[in-house]
Amino acid sequence: MIEGARFGCEGVSLSLGGRQILKNVALAVRGGEMLGLIGPNGAGKTSLFEVLSGRYVPQRGEVFLNQQPLGKLDIFQRARRGVARTYQSPVVPNSLTVGEVFRAARKAYPPYMSVHDAEWAARLVGLEVSWSRLAGTLDTFDRRKLLLACLMMRRPQVLLMDEPASGLINTEIAELDLLLRKLVDEYHIAVILIEHRLELLGAIADRIVVLDLGAVIAEGDPETVFKDPKVRAAYFEGAA
Repeated sequence: MIEGARFGCEGVSLSLGGRQILKNVALAVRGGEMLGLIGPNGAGKTSLFEVLSGRYVPQRGEVFLNQQPLGKLDIFQRARRGVARTYQSPVVPNSLTVGEVFRAARKAYPPYMSVHDAEWAARLVGLEVSWSRLAGTLDTFDRRKLLLACLMMRRPQVLLMDEPASGLINTEIAELDLLLRKLVDEYHIAVILIEHRLELLGAIADRIVVLDLGAVIAEGDPETVFKDPKVRAAYFEGAA
């Protein structure tokens, strides 16, 4: 396992329906670091998140947290260990109020969280809506904030975020930038971020990993990675 890493994987290979999706993938992120994950459509980014979170079991390789293997733990057990995840679509229970969503999250599993924990998390992410409001009436950004607050109540060690800027306008993206850096810098969470908005990653990510056809083709600081000929050929030219 990679020395000093809080969370990551080594040698991960995954096949689905007879097609190889991931090929010997290795990456690692430390506490207080944000790792961007990019690549063209079909590169395997979301499938890698499924492996890291425990929904998919790879044919080979290992996922680790704090130098301990997680291979035998399912998605729920990993969540209890501190591996949190957000999805591209911020789906919330439409018929529940914001307060009821928080209560469900607080009571999801022991140790149960208090109302004060939920209030702290709401302030942390900047969720400024009435708790009596139906969650289904929230706009996209407030839905993302609500879901993130539910995760932050548990003080996760790792946060996997799949395109959190999707559906947001520029002012909201700027607010998201500041929030993510706060989670990394002040709370020392290890963040892995899938994002197609490269300007966002260039501004806030510490390092970038690039996937193409299920394999890692580049890794490093944003400026270096974005200039890499292999990356430009696989990602930028392919996207064009």
